[in-house]
Amino acid sequence: MAAFFFGLLLFAMQSPPIPSRPAERGDRGPPPSPTASSALALNDTGATGHPNGTFKQLPHIIIIGVRKGGTRALIEMLSLHSAVAAAENEVHFFDWESHFQKGIPWYLSQMPFALPDQLTVEKTPAYFTSSKVPERIHDMNPDIKLLLILRDPTERVLSDYTQVFYNRLQKHKRYQPIESLLVKDGEINLGYKALNRSLYHLHLQNWLRYFPLESIHVVDGDKLIRDPFPEMKRVERFLNLEPQINASNFYFNKTKGFYCLRDHGRERCLHDSKGRAHPHVAPAILHKLYRFFHEPNRKFFELVGRTFNWN
Repeated sequence: MAAFFFGLLLFAMQSPPIPSRPAERGDRGPPPSPTASSALALNDTGATGHPNGTFKQLPHIIIIGVRKGGTRALIEMLSLHSAVAAAENEVHFFDWESHFQKGIPWYLSQMPFALPDQLTVEKTPAYFTSSKVPERIHDMNPDIKLLLILRDPTERVLSDYTQVFYNRLQKHKRYQPIESLLVKDGEINLGYKALNRSLYHLHLQNWLRYFPLESIHVVDGDKLIRDPFPEMKRVERFLNLEPQINASNFYFNKTKGFYCLRDHGRERCLHDSKGRAHPHVAPAILHKLYRFFHEPNRKFFELVGRTFNWN
């Protein structure tokens, strides 16, 4: 009886949105069936359909990271496909205890409304580097598809610093010069968190304890920036989506200096916070960073069975 009233309450709080685009999907088959745990969660929440045929479902796909790797660009580009329904915000369910303690019903409530044959996706970049997240996601759905977008580790560190720098600047807070964070007593500062986030092999090893490599598709974030179309075709194939995204969905914006999106005649670009210029770093310090990441990169290449054009 308590579950029934909880379901009614959740239903009352959820307003049915109108799908953002028509369902034009050709002959593509239905999405993967929810696991037993997913189905149980749906039943427990009392989630029901709405007159327009949409409903909320646990994600079939999660973009797990990495921070400043291009996750926002990836989910925006994936949203070009009519068979994908994407959560608007980073959910932080599996890495924030305050959210995780709310349980699967709360997580489900954060998902977008979707049509029956759409795949739901959410992205939270911090998942990749959180040690407890892989097991938690596996417990929810061991067959889920995971997308991991990575950039050159050195470039990612500089982007990480740039984001924090501008955030502190906007809040009129003091900030440290990047050199003082990167180097301590003449050596690379291993205590700098941004460096740890770029040690991809360490974090991937944790994920591979719970998921086979076949369940994780690594997107080349550097290539996605330079030429998004080929990378998105690979993502479509990994997700078994009907080929739909095409080259005409992308155009280079000379003013911004990166690719923007074109969808059913509407054009849109990523937020101005994307693509900011990195701070100047002395060549000697950059050389230290490149040398530092050489061995971790080699170990990562061995794990995934492919190489990337990282310095």
